[in-house]
Amino acid sequence: MSAPLPFDRSAHDDATADDRRCAIVTGAAGGLGAAIACQLLDAGMCVALVDASPAVEEAASSLAREGFGAVPFRCDVTDLQAIAASVDDVIDSLGVPYALVNAAGIGPLSPVLEITPAMWNDVMAVNLGGTFWFSQAVARSMVRERRGRIVNIASISGERAGFGRAAYGTSKAAVIHLTRQLAVELGPFGVTVNAVGPGPVDTELALRHHTPEMRADYHATIPLGRYGTPEEIAAVVRFLCSDGAAYVNGQTLFVDGGFTAGGVAVKMAQDHAGAAPAPARQEEQGGCDEG
Repeated sequence: MSAPLPFDRSAHDDATADDRRCAIVTGAAGGLGAAIACQLLDAGMCVALVDASPAVEEAASSLAREGFGAVPFRCDVTDLQAIAASVDDVIDSLGVPYALVNAAGIGPLSPVLEITPAMWNDVMAVNLGGTFWFSQAVARSMVRERRGRIVNIASISGERAGFGRAAYGTSKAAVIHLTRQLAVELGPFGVTVNAVGPGPVDTELALRHHTPEMRADYHATIPLGRYGTPEEIAAVVRFLCSDGAAYVNGQTLFVDGGFTAGGVAVKMAQDHAGAAPAPARQEEQGGCDEG
């Protein structure tokens, strides 16, 4: 495990010194995890960037160049001893975590008949096991403090089935239920647990691996007709880690442009919106004035 970089706790936080909050973000080396870390840093938290990749150190350096301070920690979320050591190191360096965001995940696509035991086990170990074991390790200190926020990154694939997503989708469906289970057991200690279910997001990974045909298929089934951005997902995570979400517990918020709300005729609705004239003002329609 790499040594943490120094962090200036007074440099960028609008909270009082006595209420300084620390967050842990797993899978923070790039993509969605890095965007979440940026949002929490912008909210004034000190953030521990956790990732198995050496790129986590460059992610911390990049944030430092942007004026933020973050501490990198190398950790494999499938290694229980490494998790325990990382959580101890975070507490020693930054204090007891107020928030944990479980963003580490893998998502290989494979048809059902081609999934191997190794592929299945790897996906479950990272996406489900990593989420549970990291939550358990951090929750112990949160319970002692009687406060905390845990946010798990789920997926629309945990709600809706799709080709090639038997392992990934099943793992994310399990994360959604795990979120409810943790919320029930940790809520009495003042710890809320929620999940965010992103739709397709324009991360570097998606830009590399989503074919034009796949993107067109998504566009046709998302009412907003586009992919989301990492910043749009991260903004919802930031809310769930905030005081404004104090009474939100056990929920999965899908940030998907309306994908999970849609069913039949999404393309028809999109075509209608493109062909229809601008809607008349309400007084011209004679509509109801009630909310």
